[in-house]
Amino acid sequence: MHSTSVLILAAALGLALGALLAFLAVRSRNGVDRTQELELRLREANSKLEDFQLQVNEHFDQTAQLVHNLTESYREVHEYLANSAVRLSSQDIGRQMLEAGSGKLSDNDENLTVAPPRDWAPKEPGAKGTLAEDFGLEKDRTEEEAEGTASR
Repeated sequence: MHSTSVLILAAALGLALGALLAFLAVRSRNGVDRTQELELRLREANSKLEDFQLQVNEHFDQTAQLVHNLTESYREVHEYLANSAVRLSSQDIGRQMLEAGSGKLSDNDENLTVAPPRDWAPKEPGAKGTLAEDFGLEKDRTEEEAEGTASR
């Protein structure tokens, strides 16, 4: 009987050792598969990022080209209108159109003067206007006296 129990114990020990080795083999293989899966996902994410950056660059290139085309079209329309104004109206109006396109408004630019706003609010003679820096900052004597007695 002694030999049968040793035989059963050896078989059980061998079965447990085989199960442990199988478990470790499967676990290490899953770790390799998971690492490869993560690397694949990382490559896909990098690829998508590069594609997105390319699309953004193409978008801004096309936008710049369209804005350039719009500017050219505007200039062509302005030149056409100015030339038509020269042909169809007096030379003075045509000259003003051409000067407006160049940024120069008229010959009278030197005569233009800019004045600060005036205080047109009604006021008593000698009183400060509403645009004065210290308008409304003085307190009436009655208000000062009322505050003085209230604080005591």
